[in-house]
Amino acid sequence: QVQLVESGGGLVQPGGSLRLSCAASGRTFSKYNIGWFRQAPGKEREFVAAISWASGSAYYADSVKGRFTISGDNAKNTVYLQMNSLKPEDTAVYYCATDRLPRRLPPPVGANEYDTWGQGTQVTVSS
Repeated sequence: QVQLVESGGGLVQPGGSLRLSCAASGRTFSKYNIGWFRQAPGKEREFVAAISWASGSAYYADSVKGRFTISGDNAKNTVYLQMNSLKPEDTAVYYCATDRLPRRLPPPVGANEYDTWGQGTQVTVSS
C-alpha cells in the first residue's frame, strides 16, 4: 500500500515562491499519474496539476498555468510542485494523490478519480 507525505508548505508574501514535495513509500509511482489538488476553507477540493509517469507530460489548471510547475524524480519516488508568483487566492491546503487507474491519459481532474491521498500541507499567501 502506497503512502504519500507532502511537505514544503508555509507562509509566503504575494509574488513569492514555494516548492512542495510529495514523497511516496510502499510502492513506486511508475504506472500512475500523480495529481496535486488544493482545498481552501469553505470550498471544494480542486485540481491544480498532474504528471503522467508514462509520458512525462504535465497538466495544469488554467488558474495556475504559467506559474506552477509539476515535476518528478523517479529515483527518489517524489513529485514536486514549484509555485511561483503566488497570489492570495492560492492559499489552501495542498494535497498530492495517486490516480486510481494506471496509465490514463490525460490524467483525470476529478478528485474522486484519485484513491490515495497525503495528509496535506498548508500554503498561505499573505502580506
